[in-house]
Amino acid sequence: MHHQAPVRTTRHRRDGVSAQSRRCDMRRTSIVNFTQAAQQAQQWVNELADDLNWDERRAYHLLRCVLHALRDWLSQEEMVDLSAQLPVLVRGLYFEGWKPLETPVWERKKGNFIERVQNAFSDDLLNDPDAAVAAVFRLLDRHISHGEIVHVRNSMKKSLRELWPVD
Repeated sequence: MHHQAPVRTTRHRRDGVSAQSRRCDMRRTSIVNFTQAAQQAQQWVNELADDLNWDERRAYHLLRCVLHALRDWLSQEEMVDLSAQLPVLVRGLYFEGWKPLETPVWERKKGNFIERVQNAFSDDLLNDPDAAVAAVFRLLDRHISHGEIVHVRNSMKKSLRELWPVD
């Protein structure tokens, strides 16, 4: 008696696309999305570096510090709403090190915010921390919907809100 090896068939969906083909497409799509996310994050850092006439390393550090301070200053609802509009990798940066039980901070004065950012630059002091924070706010203003920016800005104390560009 002669046994035939089982024939391996490829399942096709009704649209004629095999499962294997879908997996390959998903891998290509995933790497394309990841590459685009990296390019978008790099674009934000480059824009900030250009705005301040800084190198990319320092601009990245500022973006990270201001995003963390902003995240911790906002109510959790507003913080999450803002995060939904950030590019994927910038969103990861935004949530890096987040401690939900410690936020939002209760001393939300402009001086506390600026001090937090300035302390992150203890080895490389900012000449004008207000201008540096304002540059990050301008960057967000260019890339986040106007409605969300209004919500974020309105949730801040007036003195800090003054660093945000006005329409």
